[in-house]
Amino acid sequence: MASFVQDLWESIFTPGTTPTLLVATNATFACLQLVLLLLLVATYSIHFLILSCLCGGLWWSINWFAAELKVAQVKEAKEKARSDQRAAAQASEDSETEVETIFVAKGKPAPGSTVVEAVEQAGDLKLRGEPSSGSKSSASTEDEWEKVSENENEKDK
Repeated sequence: MASFVQDLWESIFTPGTTPTLLVATNATFACLQLVLLLLLVATYSIHFLILSCLCGGLWWSINWFAAELKVAQVKEAKEKARSDQRAAAQASEDSETEVETIFVAKGKPAPGSTVVEAVEQAGDLKLRGEPSSGSKSSASTEDEWEKVSENENEKDK
């Protein structure tokens, strides 16, 4: 009994569900259902029947959630094991040198050219002028639009 209480106390600070916590939860709900049944028999009040149904629904949903969480943990563990295996296999296949191998079928030319062609420069590059002594915000939007229109006029020429 002392070890159960100690395990229960430690399970509170453990993320996820633990078997000790589930046993304690199920025992608590069973006692609550028993108390609600005794109160229903003693008073014949429908309120205790309704509370018993609500308690049963909550009890079922907690157990359902714990089961789904366990399934998700198992699935995650399998995925992690699979990814670790892939990483280990890939690490063993990798070497320090990388080599590109091109396979060309006999009789068929390789697609594309093997010669690199130089591309001529299409236009002149303009260097930006020295920044003005004013701040960046001192340039107005109208000045910027004038620069854009000048550039467009030069392109049209």
